[in-house]
Amino acid sequence: MSIRRATLDDLPAVEQCIDDAYGGYTELLGHKPKPMQGDYGSQIQEGIVHVAVDDTGDLQGLIVFYPRDDEMLLENVAVSSRHQGKGLGKKLIAYCEDEALRQRLKAVALFTHMKMSGNRGLYLRLGYEEIVREEDVKLDRISFRKALT
Repeated sequence: MSIRRATLDDLPAVEQCIDDAYGGYTELLGHKPKPMQGDYGSQIQEGIVHVAVDDTGDLQGLIVFYPRDDEMLLENVAVSSRHQGKGLGKKLIAYCEDEALRQRLKAVALFTHMKMSGNRGLYLRLGYEEIVREEDVKLDRISFRKALT
């Protein structure tokens, strides 16, 4: 498995991975999760989408992040259902953290929906601290931050 910057050739697989990873949350949330509404073509062109591929080039997961002020904003991490539970999400997040360190940023910040309890648990296990809860009919999100040393 390797992680590289996505190209427009990856767009169909990126969109499929997003639908696969987040589709199960639609009923729970009562609407499509925000990642399912993203413009991944534009994000790929901006250079902020990175994909995890196997030796055959099969896309297993992806991560979207970019610098914001003195921290890296981790906007999205998705792993296809066939590859979930194998530590790929952790590897993608570590890749983002390594890039933040390389750019001499002080932290990684992210948001997740309050109802996505599995994600919340993962972020806490990886050393992220809950910063604030924003309860709103459409938002209901928790922001997390991990200081980098």
